[in-house]
Order: sequence, then structure tokens, then C-alpha cells
Amino acid sequence: MSRYTYTIPGPAVAQGRPRLTTWGGRAHAYEPQKSRDYKAFVRQCATEQGVPDKPLSCPVILRVTEYRPIPQSWSKRKQQAADAGEILPACKPDWDNVGKAISDALNGLVWEDDAQVVTGSVSKLYDRTPRVFVEVWTQDKTSDSNNIVQESDRGHQKRAKGGR
Repeated sequence: MSRYTYTIPGPAVAQGRPRLTTWGGRAHAYEPQKSRDYKAFVRQCATEQGVPDKPLSCPVILRVTEYRPIPQSWSKRKQQAADAGEILPACKPDWDNVGKAISDALNGLVWEDDAQVVTGSVSKLYDRTPRVFVEVWTQDKTSDSNNIVQESDRGHQKRAKGGR
């Protein structure tokens, strides 16, 4: 089993809804510029941090953890609670749109197509350093995707409680 990890600095940008326009009497869909720019940034970061020699063609497991900035308007006590993982960001962007932006960005770079993602999860936490942490595992015949995700969850929970 192989593992690839990527850290994307800054706040996540969710996958935007396709926009529609008419051109020459026909409807055309296009992706918002903000989404395109973010996906290009994710691809750049992944490339700089090391991608497979050729895109993976096997099933993969994807875990995305979004570390959101702690609002400066919050009281010091509330900021400390958020930093300790006691307050979770139940706010925009939606978790699934963050995961979709990341998985689309890694198409053709880390894997051939995001249809190869057989197990995936997205978590949102607060942190003083906003970023997105991406973990990708290849799944071979002997690995159990549930054990991998549970093992990752234990590490994730430890980091959330200040064990980083």
C-alpha cells in the first residue's frame, strides 16, 4: 500500500456550481473562475510535494481535512476552545464541495479519475493556520479500507485534541 500526503496552504475553496450561459443560441456550462484557480493551485501544491510517476490506476482511499481559520471576532476563550477542537466549524463551505474540489483537482495527476476513490472522508476543524491536508492511500487486495480510515481517524482525533 502506498500513501501520498499533500498540504494545501490557506483556506479551502469549495467546488462552485456550474454556470450557464447562451452563446449562439445554445446553452453552455462553465466552471466559476474561483474554482478553476483553486484547483490549479491544488495541482501546483501536489506537484511540488510529490506525485506518482504516472497517475494511479488502482482503487484509492481519500481523506481530506480542512483546517479553517479561527474567527478573530471571537473571544479569546472561544478561540482557545476552537483551537483545542472543542468547537467545530459547522459553517460554509459545505464539506462535500471541498472534497469535490480536491478530488477533481487531483484527476489525471495523482489518479486517472476520481471514480477510483472507493472510500473518502472530509473533516473540518478550526486551526490558527488555515490549510487543507490531503491523504491518499492505494488500496491493494490485502488492505482493509475501514482499518485505514479508523487508523487515520485516531491520528486525526489526537491532533484535534492538541497532540499534533
